[in-house]
Amino acid sequence: MSDRNSNIAIYFHVHLVSDSTGETLVAMMKASTAQFRNATALEHLHALVRSEEQMEKTLERIGAKPGIVLYTLVNGERRRRLEEFCVRRNIPAISILDPTLSVLGRYLGSAMISEVGAQRNLDAEYYQRIAALDFAMAHDDGQNVAGLVDADILLLGVSRTSKTPTSIYLANRGYKTGNIPLVPGAPLPAILDELKKPLVVGLVASPDRIVQIREQRLMGLRQDAQTDYIDQDRVRDEMRQAKRLFIKRGYKVVDVTRRSIEETSAQIINLYQTNRPKEQDL
Repeated sequence: MSDRNSNIAIYFHVHLVSDSTGETLVAMMKASTAQFRNATALEHLHALVRSEEQMEKTLERIGAKPGIVLYTLVNGERRRRLEEFCVRRNIPAISILDPTLSVLGRYLGSAMISEVGAQRNLDAEYYQRIAALDFAMAHDDGQNVAGLVDADILLLGVSRTSKTPTSIYLANRGYKTGNIPLVPGAPLPAILDELKKPLVVGLVASPDRIVQIREQRLMGLRQDAQTDYIDQDRVRDEMRQAKRLFIKRGYKVVDVTRRSIEETSAQIINLYQTNRPKEQDL
């Protein structure tokens, strides 16, 4: 087979649907896509899908941006709804644990217990992580800013500085994390002047890297690339203004240009451990 198309970038949507935290799905997706050098997954995590209403919203999002669906669902009815929906829309859907569970069941001669998140001990740390994930999803991309008074960490940054995936990763480590986008010409929420508890971290990156990621994003969405969103001078000005803002307000700054989400999060956690306010200061 010819390799002449081996360097063509492929962008595709991947929906990760779980009635637990979705960590297993995220790990499986990253490990799998790493085997395809030119494939870039546009990840959509639908975690803690434990009601019919949540499932309905998940199906709407999958329908709006079809791609591949990976899922781990214990509830039989919600699993059936997802599978039937994907069949009708001709969307590939894979229950990633089925082959392993099937082999284990035959080997052990035992039925699985069908318990959500059974691989985890239901201890205080686990519930803390679930609460943190709920918080991150509720306070993503500038939503519910009034609730940020309860955040452990608040991330600021221009578009495509990995605010959302970093927030989700930090939440999986148990940190209540929100994020606010910096939009040219739009003022910051006034509540930022009142926050005392959260560690505020500004995320920055090289303008060239931001432009590259934004171009890939537009290509993946098949949108017109002729826009100020990827104009080199505009992006450079965005980043310059963001850095000035962070310095003026005394926020910690992390450069994400050459860092993975895990590396970025590790540095933020180190900053949090070093700089978190004492109880008497709150």
